[in-house]
Amino acid sequence: MNRPLSETDTMHVGFIGLGAMGHSMAGHLHARGLLSVVGNRSVARAQAFAETTGVRAASTAADFAECDAVMLCVSADADVLENVRALAGVLRPGSVVVDHSTVSADTAKQAAAWLHDHGIGFLDAPVSGGVEGARNGKLSIMVGGDAADLDKARPALEAYALRITHMGPSGAGQATKAVNQVLVAGIAQAVCEGLALGEKLGLAPELLVPTLAAGAAGNWFLDKRGATMLASNFAPGFKSALLHKDLKIVREMAAQAGIRATVIDQSLADYGELMQQGFGEEDTSALIRLKRGN
Repeated sequence: MNRPLSETDTMHVGFIGLGAMGHSMAGHLHARGLLSVVGNRSVARAQAFAETTGVRAASTAADFAECDAVMLCVSADADVLENVRALAGVLRPGSVVVDHSTVSADTAKQAAAWLHDHGIGFLDAPVSGGVEGARNGKLSIMVGGDAADLDKARPALEAYALRITHMGPSGAGQATKAVNQVLVAGIAQAVCEGLALGEKLGLAPELLVPTLAAGAAGNWFLDKRGATMLASNFAPGFKSALLHKDLKIVREMAAQAGIRATVIDQSLADYGELMQQGFGEEDTSALIRLKRGN
């Protein structure tokens, strides 16, 4: 029977998914002495991380068997379920899997049910804050699942979180992320359209952005992306293709909820157009390309 960790115990954490955000998140865990093993679809990336940190690179799910918590940060619902199936067969009862991916609430509930059958906890814990938030350890984490499992995972989450909020039972974290992505898309629509208008009206960008940011129109996206998009610098903080992927999930949830989804529909169309033009790997602020018109 597993006992809870005491203050003198060392928590052993695994991390799967070393992409643009996951790499930094795993790095924060390592800095706190919590990270034991890393995994990635491309094993070479996990091996490179292991070589620079001294942790182990996983070759199979069995390499995570001794972990108290395993964090996932992968791309799609199928990836989450594939990893959960594999981990269910190797993790000890009493351990917990934390999924930071953006997937459907139904996927989160399915994963939680599978792991529950093996005595393993599951938290759907998507994050907001982008690459910068991951790099700086200041992500907002919205959590669905059992409060006791969150208590187990909290020392690991605190390595890269500015805010951790328990939103409710399984699926509530992903439901909150769906709301977040609607706001992200809507703000991008407004900021890109507004700044495109400012350009056409001949306003000086070095004056326009700080002036707007100091007033009622101020927001994170304008502050962090306003100047770069006006300079046509679209280095990705959050890729357009990933927002499009997220919004397809959100559209299904919105349809089930029966809401009018104007922002979702327009943003799916616009980011789909950007992808068709070859700009899917650029930052979401590349939306200004369309707003500029001719």
